[in-house]
Parts: sequence; C-alpha cells; structure tokens
Amino acid sequence: MAETVRMPKMSDTMTEGVVVKWHKKVGDAVKSGELVAEIETDKATMEFESYSTGTLLYIGVEEGKAAPVDGILAIMGKAGEDFKALLALEQAKDAAAAAPAPTPPATIAPAPTPVAAPLEAEPARPVVTTSSSSDDRMKASPLAKRLAHEKGIELGMLKGSGDHGRIVKRDIDWFKPGTFVQTAAFAPNAVTSESFEEVTVSQMRKTIARRLSDSLFSAPHFYLTMDIDMDAVVHARESVNQVASVKISFNDFVVKAVASALRQHPAVNSSWLGDRIRYNNHINIGIAVAVEDGLLVPVVRYADSKTLTQIATEVKTYAQKAKDKKLQPADWEGNTFTISNLGMFNIEEFTAIINPPDACILAVGGIKQVPVVKNGIVQPGNVMKVTLSCDHRVVDGVVGSKFLNTLKALLENPIVLLGQGNI
Repeated sequence: MAETVRMPKMSDTMTEGVVVKWHKKVGDAVKSGELVAEIETDKATMEFESYSTGTLLYIGVEEGKAAPVDGILAIMGKAGEDFKALLALEQAKDAAAAAPAPTPPATIAPAPTPVAAPLEAEPARPVVTTSSSSDDRMKASPLAKRLAHEKGIELGMLKGSGDHGRIVKRDIDWFKPGTFVQTAAFAPNAVTSESFEEVTVSQMRKTIARRLSDSLFSAPHFYLTMDIDMDAVVHARESVNQVASVKISFNDFVVKAVASALRQHPAVNSSWLGDRIRYNNHINIGIAVAVEDGLLVPVVRYADSKTLTQIATEVKTYAQKAKDKKLQPADWEGNTFTISNLGMFNIEEFTAIINPPDACILAVGGIKQVPVVKNGIVQPGNVMKVTLSCDHRVVDGVVGSKFLNTLKALLENPIVLLGQGNI
C-alpha cells in the first residue's frame, strides 16, 4: 500500500528543508536504509535514508526547492500502484491545516460625509535664471538646476547618477566644493546607473536571522570588556608546539582557560529557561565557525576535562566538517557557553550576540603589540581584548566581572593551564 514520506525534522531548529539532490528517480526501487536524497537544513546538508522498502512513485519537492517540516516529500509503494487518491487526500489535509481560522464578519459603519478641505494658495515658484549657456545643454532635472544655481555649483563639474548620466538632486546634495568628480573616462569600470542582484536566503541564514533577533530583542544584553596581557601565552605556545602532536592555536588556549574559569564561576555556565534558571554542571563550549552561508557553532564537550591537544584536534575537525557541510546535529547541540573569535581577521574588539540557550558569549579580538607599562617601564607587549556579553536576567555585572578576572589570571599565567597531563 502506498504511503506518504514527509519532510523530516533533522535539527531542533529546522522549520523547512531544501532538497539539494535526489539520488533516486520516480520508478526506482528503494531499499530500507538506502540513500534517497540530500536535504539542506538550517545548519548543514544531510543525507536522507529511506525507512521502508518499495518503489519511488512520486517526488513532491524538486531539487533546489523547499518544503516545510512534515510537508509531502515523496510517495512510496508498489511498482505501478495508483497513488493519486492518496496524494489528493494528503494535499487536502495540508491545505486544511494551513488555512486560517474564519473571522467573524465585521460590522460596517456608515461612511462619514466627506468634508472639503480648505484651499490653500499655491506658493509662488522662484524664478530660476542661469548665467552659463553650458548649463542649459547639460542633462539635469529642473530641481537639480535650481539647487545648483542656489549653491553656486557649475553643472559641468558634476557626473550625473540618473538615467543616461542625467544630473539629479542627490548629485547636488552629495557634491562637496573643492572636490573633483571623476568621469567615466577615468574610471572605465565605474557603475553609473543603479543596479542590484538578489539571492535567495539560505535555510542557515533564515535561522541565524530568527534566532539572533530573538536573542537580541528578548535577552537584556550588557557587555564587559577587559585587556589581557598575552606575553606569557605567546611564549608558552611556542614551547608547547615544539612537543605537541598537533599545532596549538591561541584560540585553543582561550578555550581551555574559559573552561577552567567556568568551573570556578558556574553562574556564567547557565541558561535562562523562562520560569527557571539552569546551572549546568557540565561545560560544553560552542566555537563559532564562519562558513559560506553564515555561522555554525560546533560544541567541544566537557572542555574542562580535555587537554590542549584534544581541544585543538576537535576544533580543527569541526571547522573542516562545517566548511564541508558535514556536521551532524550531535555536533552542534548542547552548548552551555560560546566563544566567537575574530582575531585572525585583525579585529581588535567587538561585541557578540548571545547564542541561546547560553547566558553568555565571549567575543575575542586579535593580539596586538602595543606599549605597556611593566614595573614602571614602558615596553612593547602583546595585548588581547575580550568582551563578555551577558544576559542580565541570569548574570549580574559582578558575576561576569569575576569570571573575566579569573580568565585574565589564567591566560596571564598559563603555567596553571599546562599542569601535568594538560598539553
């Protein structure tokens, strides 16, 4: 008997999926557990395997098209079986579920009697005269000509941004005396007419927009920024990389230090759940990873129990899987704290939006060589700025400040992080 295959919910935040590729076509035999299609969720492209054996009778979503979770993805059954009645029934169910509830008829009030508005005298229009005959030959709107005359701007000095190079009001508004307006002859690749390109928003970008908007506008954010002397970490990293089996990054040191600091400040390792606050005993740190369509946050689980080498290996593996769209739900679920690092892009300082359900996120800037005062002497030093974004419903200013001071102490004395068995 024919049965409907519906769009599966392949992540906790997935609302719809895009069929990237069908590996079977109508009429093909399909075995249970066999790969049928690749589906793009809000976080990754995942393989969809058949949970039954039969023949693919109908494809409900074309490649590149989207369908909501529980929407009709396909119909499976016996070869040659008539599925049209089932399809019509399923489509009717979906249409009924999507139909809006009927609204009571509105009471129609009598239309008010129109009242004529008082007439106003049309203001006298200024008479515009031009002293240059060349202005008359320029392509310019009447308003642009009047404004140019009032401001004493010669139209010949401008490059029009309107149709066919016509000078319009914005060209007058943007003009600054003493500037030279480059003509097309000097800029052959310049765009002199308005144009744009639109692309369809990816499932990942839709989810990022929704989740971060919800976070920013529902969670009362406040921010704490601190400078950290990274001289000791710079030297420690050089020594560690001489013996470590994988290359250790500065970010790996930050992850290890954050995990240790969270163990000392459990209030920061918490979640807002509406009517209660969850204080997590385990420490799972999400690492923000940039990919082509947006941002993914794979999770280093039980980070305080792992060595620098283990952390570095996991982060590198997750970063590659994220770029290849091979992350699975288990890779990005369960974070209790998040780190976003833009130091490798020469960003000195920034603030990050909290990644729900976390109560905090740490924004990490680049390490900069700046003059610092040590023992009364000005000398070059390596300084890194970090900013902790806190949900004020959960974490107060003093709590967040104590956490940052512990993090600072750990990074400025990394020997504490490199104890027995921690490399």
